[in-house]
Amino acid sequence: MDSSQVPQTPSPSVTGGTPPPPPPRRHLGRRLLRWAVGLALLISLLANFSQWVVTSTLFTSHPGPVEEFHAGSHTATDKLVIIEVTGTIMPPFSQRTLRAIKHALEDKHVKGVLLQIDSPGGFVADSHQIYHRLKELAEKKPIVVSMKSMAASGGYYVAMGAGEKAKIFAEPTTWTGSIGVIIPRYEFLGLKEKLGIDSKPLKTGEFKDALSPFHPLSENEKAVWDNILQQAFDRFINVIDQNREKLTRENVKKLATGQIYTADDALKFGLVDAIGYEEDALNELKSIVKVTDPKIIKYEFQAGFVDLLLGSQARQDPAVQWRDWLEATVPRAMFYCSWAPAIPHSR
Repeated sequence: MDSSQVPQTPSPSVTGGTPPPPPPRRHLGRRLLRWAVGLALLISLLANFSQWVVTSTLFTSHPGPVEEFHAGSHTATDKLVIIEVTGTIMPPFSQRTLRAIKHALEDKHVKGVLLQIDSPGGFVADSHQIYHRLKELAEKKPIVVSMKSMAASGGYYVAMGAGEKAKIFAEPTTWTGSIGVIIPRYEFLGLKEKLGIDSKPLKTGEFKDALSPFHPLSENEKAVWDNILQQAFDRFINVIDQNREKLTRENVKKLATGQIYTADDALKFGLVDAIGYEEDALNELKSIVKVTDPKIIKYEFQAGFVDLLLGSQARQDPAVQWRDWLEATVPRAMFYCSWAPAIPHSR
């Protein structure tokens, strides 16, 4: 039999038979589930990595500041140091300021300190720590304050650490004041209703989630936070009263409305002593320490991991962005000019 006589299997299209089923497809739900699991794993890894970065930055040892020549005599033994308080007063930058203060206190060749402030303020605790250490330094070495573009709220608070005898200079365009305390808080009640979501935390006490954005403050919660704010506010008033000879406590209270003051108004109200620039403040400091041609230095700090990772060397303020992302719902009492954007850190 030749090939023409071999029986042929009829084509399904010819016979009208059912075609074979296509290869099975993956179920859409299974694919979405795998995608969601992968995304959750990625988020978990990023969260753990971020916590490691923050922990390593805050709790590992850091080298002390390095001296950078700024002006004056290269060969002089006697030194004046410029300590900068720049940007938002918060970790890890507040720790650098504290180390600079300690270094200046322990260096026998440092005869005086120019405290240079360019800050809208920051955390209550960090501002007070810097103030406290400056008070210790002022007992041993004279401090003169030079305010640059802004020395508001916590920025003004730390200026008080120079002591009641210290002279405070403000540049003609300086904004200062903003005396007060703020705890940022948001409410998502309208958003919660629109999205149909709710928050029902398991908690051990009435006030454990007192600042949750998913419910309005109760009267009891408001009383708790009012007490916390008032204590921080009273401390702010006391600090100014104790360190500004030109101001009475009643005058301080009148000025403590949270208002920003221009340099001219600050001079008129006794918040500062003179209008002038860095060179004017340095000349004042030279006359106090009675050194005609000292070496004037600044303190530099080695860039940490967070600086390099998040680009603070590009004159950003990475700590603010980092903390905003990680701790957006953590309550923080602040001496802060609330409407002002954070000023980038340069140190």
